[in-house]
Amino acid sequence: MLFNVRSLFNVGNASKISKHLVQCIRYRHGQQPTKTPTQLKGRDLLTLQNYSAEDIKYLLWVAADLKERIKCKGEYLPLLQGKSLAMIFEKRSTRTRLSTETGFAVLGGHPCFLTTQDIHLGINESITDTARVLSTMTDAILARVYKHVDLEVLAQQATIPVINGLSDSDHPLQILADYLTLQEHYGSLNGLTLSWIGDGNNVLNSIMLSAAKFGMNLHIATPKGFEPDPMVTKIAEQESIKHRTKLFLTSVPNEAAKGANVLITDTWISMGQEAEKEERLRAFQGYQITMKTAKVAAADWTFLHCLPRKPEEVDDEVFYSPQSLVFQEAENRKWTVMAVMVSLLTDYSPQLLKPTF
Repeated sequence: MLFNVRSLFNVGNASKISKHLVQCIRYRHGQQPTKTPTQLKGRDLLTLQNYSAEDIKYLLWVAADLKERIKCKGEYLPLLQGKSLAMIFEKRSTRTRLSTETGFAVLGGHPCFLTTQDIHLGINESITDTARVLSTMTDAILARVYKHVDLEVLAQQATIPVINGLSDSDHPLQILADYLTLQEHYGSLNGLTLSWIGDGNNVLNSIMLSAAKFGMNLHIATPKGFEPDPMVTKIAEQESIKHRTKLFLTSVPNEAAKGANVLITDTWISMGQEAEKEERLRAFQGYQITMKTAKVAAADWTFLHCLPRKPEEVDDEVFYSPQSLVFQEAENRKWTVMAVMVSLLTDYSPQLLKPTF
């Protein structure tokens, strides 16, 4: 369906333009499409640390392009026709599974969902042998695992691209969705200040390894004993110096929230940490994001959460507020993982105007 935006405004119907349409028309502004030297075909995506600013911008550009062409214009793009994807899931999932499975299918490919009940990964068959077998039968592997080292072995032994669907140390697909969401909302990422209030976990690691590449400042508040990985912090400090951004760590939530454009949190109890629940709930008291937290943030503050969410992490007033972008963020998991798969498996070039980052 094509929309005549000018006529909608002429008849005084501006308020009726949906968020869907606003997101679609936003992408028509930016730099003209050009041939790009960025070449990601055949690479793995285990962590954003190994991706340059231009690499990540390219993935976000492809995501915006696919969203515009497929969702907004209704085009059929069988870019992955004849290709198959092995989806290895050691952990349960809503967004990662649905975004990957439906996204690969929308692009004409065949996703194969494999749980620990379906595959011998590291149990009756070594990870090395599994990687070699899957390399002969599929075109890529997306794995959601407990141990990041298992992903590294898969990538070393496979002859096809391996994508991190989540590990104990990184969640790059989530952060790509976050950045696409913020680019859609603010029009640019450069100069934004992100405030993380919560656990020093894998999602935070991925932000720390990439935010400075876009010129974003990062404030982090974690309880004592739950700080981010020291090695990740060291890398983030180096990136911050290199890109002239601010990295600030504290144990006081309001200090991290002060002046921030984006308030971000995540679960306090990740899968596999259930035995630590009571200890963690005690440690994170005072870390719930509320409107009191937002009062010290920037006037244009927004809120992100990768979901699923618990009320102790963020109250309903913030979570369901107009400033909350969580459901747009969740949808963008689909467009960004589609962009990753297209970029790693094809020579596709975006047709869309390049967004401003």
